[in-house]
Order: sequence, then C-alpha cells, then structure tokens
Amino acid sequence: MKKIILTLISIVIFSCTNDAEPTMTNETNKVVLLKVDLLTNEFEGGKKFEFSESDSFTITYDYHPPGDFGGVSLFYSELNEKIFEGTIIWLGSGHRSYPEELDQQENFTTISETLEMPESDMFETIFLEDYTFFYFFDTVDYEGIWNAIANLEVVKSYRDSNPQGKINLFLYTPSVGIGNPAEWDWYIYIKN
Repeated sequence: MKKIILTLISIVIFSCTNDAEPTMTNETNKVVLLKVDLLTNEFEGGKKFEFSESDSFTITYDYHPPGDFGGVSLFYSELNEKIFEGTIIWLGSGHRSYPEELDQQENFTTISETLEMPESDMFETIFLEDYTFFYFFDTVDYEGIWNAIANLEVVKSYRDSNPQGKINLFLYTPSVGIGNPAEWDWYIYIKN
C-alpha cells in the first residue's frame, strides 16, 4: 500500500512541476493598423489586433461601389477575420465602423532613431475593383507614409520579427463623387 501511495505522490509532484513551466511554441500572431492622413502625412492613431496563429497575412476585401451608398470591408484572408469596415457615400461622407475606435497617437511608444525606409517592393497597395479615385495621384507617396510611422516602436518590433512581411496600404475614401481628399486616410497594416 505504501508503494502505491508513494507512486501516486510522485506522479502528482512531477505533473505539477511540468505544468508550472509552460513552453511557448509560437509567438502570438499580431497585426497593427496605423492611420495616416492623406494630405498631411500625419500619423493619427491605430489599433493592435491579436489573432490565432498563421504564418501568412493576405488582405482580401468585399467592396460595394457607391451608387449613392456603398462600403468596403477588409479581411485577414487566411483566418477570415475582419480588419476594417467603412461606408462610402457618393456626394456625402461615410465613416469607418470597424474598428469602432482607434488608440490615439500619444498611446504609441516612439523610438529615438527613425527606421530606414524599406524598398518600395515591400509595400503592397490594396486596389479595389473599379476604384478610380487613385487617378488623383500620379504615384503613392511611400516615403511620406513611411516617415509618418518610422519612429513607432511597434513598427520597429514587427519589422524586426518579420522583415520580409509586406507593408499593406489601403486608401479609405469615405467621400466620393466630388469627394474631399481632406477626409481621406491611408490605413497601413503590418504583421509581426
């Protein structure tokens, strides 16, 4: 009987010791959304997301062109998770409904040295079908967009952990038709 009790106590002790030291097999899958004003290239805030594990990050969209009212949703394709939603109004002004709120720019830690700009092929712009509002711009101002976020600790951290990951850019234009570029913003998505 003593042998059985000692065996049970040993099993309990060893199983508790193993549970006390969990092993981390994968880093948490994180994506940061950063908002930059189109005209001023000012960083205006952002949102950090955590997802279940995935090695890749592809953005797909569901776009409803504005006859009068339209909208767009962006998804983390591999996980079918929504990462953006907003309305687009012809001769009016829509609004972003997801994420509902962004963290203010002062909530993002900055670093003393700005990051060097990646090669232009590291940027991937999300163009919506029949989305003709890019004709206002000859080229995307990658440098201006990058300079707005190049001093953020989160950008350094995610780029260090995933240096080959694309920097995804989406231009949200809630007002179209005549449109008001002062209401338009770049949304930048970076995966760790």
